[in-house]
Amino acid sequence: MNRSANIDWGELSVNQDTMETRPVESPWRQVVRRFRRNRLAVFGFIVLVILCILSILTPWIAPHDPAAIDLFNIQAPPSPEHWMGTDDLGRDTLTRLLYGSRVTLLVALSATTIGVLVGVVLGGISGYYGGFVDTLIMRFIDVMLSFPTLFLLIILSAYVKATIPGIVAIIGFTSWMGIARLVRGELLSLKEKEFVEASHAVGAKDGRIIFRHLIPNAMGPVIVAGTLNIGYAILYESSLSFLGVGIQPPAASWGNMLTNAQSYVVNAPWLAFWPGIFIFVTVLCFNFVGDGLRDALDPKLK
Repeated sequence: MNRSANIDWGELSVNQDTMETRPVESPWRQVVRRFRRNRLAVFGFIVLVILCILSILTPWIAPHDPAAIDLFNIQAPPSPEHWMGTDDLGRDTLTRLLYGSRVTLLVALSATTIGVLVGVVLGGISGYYGGFVDTLIMRFIDVMLSFPTLFLLIILSAYVKATIPGIVAIIGFTSWMGIARLVRGELLSLKEKEFVEASHAVGAKDGRIIFRHLIPNAMGPVIVAGTLNIGYAILYESSLSFLGVGIQPPAASWGNMLTNAQSYVVNAPWLAFWPGIFIFVTVLCFNFVGDGLRDALDPKLK
């Protein structure tokens, strides 16, 4: 009975039956290939890339000045001049949505970065050292998680100035707990591997082992969780702005645009529809990308 087998030589894979050689696919190429199989994830990624490009180019492509008031076009419906209508002060809705995307995405991405960094550091320390350090960090996480997130955000916003850096800090330092638990769980299993023992044998310091060897091997789940956290950060920023304790007018964000629109839902529904649909689509696309990354980085699918 003939049986086909492959032999890997360096960067080549050789089939014993046909003696054909082909390049061995790198791990990251495998991840990209599996990610591309998920059509919803690819769709979400494309939408997010387009949105980021539009946000970057907003000062050059916005059709109007975001602060320009036109008293002759107050709450004007969508028209060739104002594609998405105007608000209660006659300001162009499309222009303010584009400028609002810059604020909302900046806050979400920056806050998620802070949350991931804090979570990785504390989770890495907790999982590696264990014992009293692990207990102390985990109990602190339990205390943080005992507060409803939105309630905690509102309390903190009363003590922090409602600026972009302030909102980033509030969301970032209240969104690291899940990442920390995830990293801790990964390191509890990874620190028992042979390469960690080898690092100890050659005299590597704890910090080098944690951040050079262990955490890079745990980054797959962290990337997925961070991507999903971006969607939550957008919702938190929008919620704070909607409640009046987030980004303050005249600066535009999708959340405070919804706040301004709530009194005109009947007479001018487009004022609430457009920022609402932008929030919905953006969060949905981040969730699609997160699900796609989770499947692509799952070792069981390799």
